[in-house]
Amino acid sequence: MALLRLPRILETAVAILAYSAAATSGAVAGGGLPSYTAPAGDTSAARGDTTLTAGTVTARLFKATPGSPPDLRGLNLTRLDLAELDFKGADLTGSDLYGADLSRAKLGGAVLVGVRLDRATITSADFTGADLTDARILRPTIFTTLEVETAEAPRFTNAKLIRIRSDGWLDRADFSGADLTGAVFGGGASREETLFSPASLVSANFTKAILRQAKFPGASLKYARFRGADLRDANLIGTNLTQADFSGADVTGADFTGANLDEADLRGTRGLDQAIGLATATNYDRTHRDPIP
Repeated sequence: MALLRLPRILETAVAILAYSAAATSGAVAGGGLPSYTAPAGDTSAARGDTTLTAGTVTARLFKATPGSPPDLRGLNLTRLDLAELDFKGADLTGSDLYGADLSRAKLGGAVLVGVRLDRATITSADFTGADLTDARILRPTIFTTLEVETAEAPRFTNAKLIRIRSDGWLDRADFSGADLTGAVFGGGASREETLFSPASLVSANFTKAILRQAKFPGASLKYARFRGADLRDANLIGTNLTQADFSGADVTGADFTGANLDEADLRGTRGLDQAIGLATATNYDRTHRDPIP
């Protein structure tokens, strides 16, 4: 007969009790987990074992005190069930979260520089204000069914996503106020074409986001909101921008070659006279533009 899974609160309690017992006996330091009684600045114990279980991660997060974000740098957290955890602004620089379940996880303010989130489940995950510079999120799982639910889309509001690499199904994700300078959604360069498939960002929110030199080749950006966004020198080649909203955005140097602009809102858009490829864009004559004075 299969054992019933303990509720998460009991799992946490068991993990903490086990951790405390190990710390008392000295097994924590010997087994590679961090010693919380080690002298300040001594990280040798913390770096000793780069593979943790979901229980030990939960214990570390539980023991974190205000003003001292948990140190989870450079760890192997692949395929762990980390759903619903509050990471308390943890430093996860360089950690591997391939296939991890981060459903409804609170990662606001966390440092995720260079992390790998490929195949991770990020349903309703909150990355508000997090630093994901140079991170990868290839083929993430977001929606629990084939129906797109806004409540299940991840939030990257005001996050730092500089040079992020991503693809897959990111419909309705919230990137408002985020810094996506140099980000790549889909195949952005010849060397990446075999790794990245076209991205789906239908109804994504990029309001007031920084998208300078960002690349969206062939992506579906139908109904996406770019209100007040900085799209200078962005690559929008071959994208589907049907009914996308660019009102108040700066598109100076942006490349719209082959893009579908059917009913896109370009009213109040700056830099249109310096954008590239509008003459080859599909349905440019059907866009909403300011009247010529």
